Amino acid sequence: MSVNSRRRTLAVVALAAVTALGGLAACSKKNEEAKPGEIKLVVDHFGEFGYDELVKQYEASHPGIKIEIRKTAQLNDYRPLLVRYLATQKGAGDVVALEEGIISEFKSNPANWVDLTPYVGDKRSEYLPWKYDIGKTSEGKLLALPTDVGGLGVCYRKDLFKAAGLPEDREAVSKLWPSWDQFIQVGKDYRAKTGKGLLDSVTTAFSASLSQTGGDLFYDKDFNIVADKSAAVKTAWDLALKLADNGVTAKTRTWSDEWQAGFQQGTFAATLCPSWMLGIVEQNSGAGNKGKWDLAAVPGGGGNWGGSFLAVPTQSKHPKEAAELAAFLTSAEGQVAAFKAKGPLPSNLKALDNPDFQAYKNAYFSDAPVGKIFGEGAKTLKPGIIGPKHQAIKERAFEPQLQAYEAGQLDAATAWANAIKDAKTQGAV
Repeated sequence: MSVNSRRRTLAVVALAAVTALGGLAACSKKNEEAKPGEIKLVVDHFGEFGYDELVKQYEASHPGIKIEIRKTAQLNDYRPLLVRYLATQKGAGDVVALEEGIISEFKSNPANWVDLTPYVGDKRSEYLPWKYDIGKTSEGKLLALPTDVGGLGVCYRKDLFKAAGLPEDREAVSKLWPSWDQFIQVGKDYRAKTGKGLLDSVTTAFSASLSQTGGDLFYDKDFNIVADKSAAVKTAWDLALKLADNGVTAKTRTWSDEWQAGFQQGTFAATLCPSWMLGIVEQNSGAGNKGKWDLAAVPGGGGNWGGSFLAVPTQSKHPKEAAELAAFLTSAEGQVAAFKAKGPLPSNLKALDNPDFQAYKNAYFSDAPVGKIFGEGAKTLKPGIIGPKHQAIKERAFEPQLQAYEAGQLDAATAWANAIKDAKTQGAV
């Protein structure tokens, strides 16, 4: 069962499937073109990493460097682009983001990636150790530097809570749901008062619950698929079904147009928020809803949902300069600035201890002390085992079946059987 051979096969198949996707990285920010004698570096990432102002600072202190950021809105669109770039050995940025759900898949072919250690040194002492180690190969090569981790909270609309007779204050809201059962009861009360779902979707709750346990998730440590035996998966699955059964969700498909519009339209009053979601909530909700959102504690304690890394493809013509840029963006100063800009929670230990980070309040989220809320549990996060096709199993095996159950299209037993069967197909390596 060769990971590398599976990776090469995947690249060929994916290349044929995504040839038409070359224009998808449309949400990009282009800086001034490099002048003769200057070096141009391209940074590829998905979603919001908070790098727009940081790269301007870097350019100002490095007059021979020009930087272009190419953003793809969603990971599902970004991943096939990256597969294509690596398969053809052209087109990739000089610095590229790898989300934790896909890094094992891409890391399995180390020939695609620059070993960063000769350029940046051994930085393990600077980061959460388990996070730093994910970016290394089994031979010890450093292929990616850590950006963020996915500490959890609940983003909620204060105005919609007030209209439903619920408290608005974040501490009072947090006290409503120390457990998931209590969260469900609040959802039932909200449905009774408003006729609407409290939470956006069962899939956000599934992902949040999955991240709270640690240990075996879809894979074990040897990358065998164990989704049917995983306590974390079964707990998250049962929670998602219970939320649907009790009418707690608005049945919006995460990342869909309906979901994005729902933030502005009040289709739902809450969503599970890893720290990186803050920028997405703000983007989808718009300026008109500033101050209506706030952040409360997540039911059942903290968790680690998501987080990413920065790597340098070997096809880069400027590996030294790209590695140095990646080191700057993932430094303590860079991670604090990115957090303040868009919310990704630092994995850099000095950043987590930084007074500016700890004291930071997010104006969009009613001046919530997000540095304190997310930072308190960051050093105690439990890493789950993220196998080569973790993201594919979650998004293509489990989430469609949960959505079908939520919509009343499948019974629980059939949905579970389909998810387990599809997990073996989607996760094979």
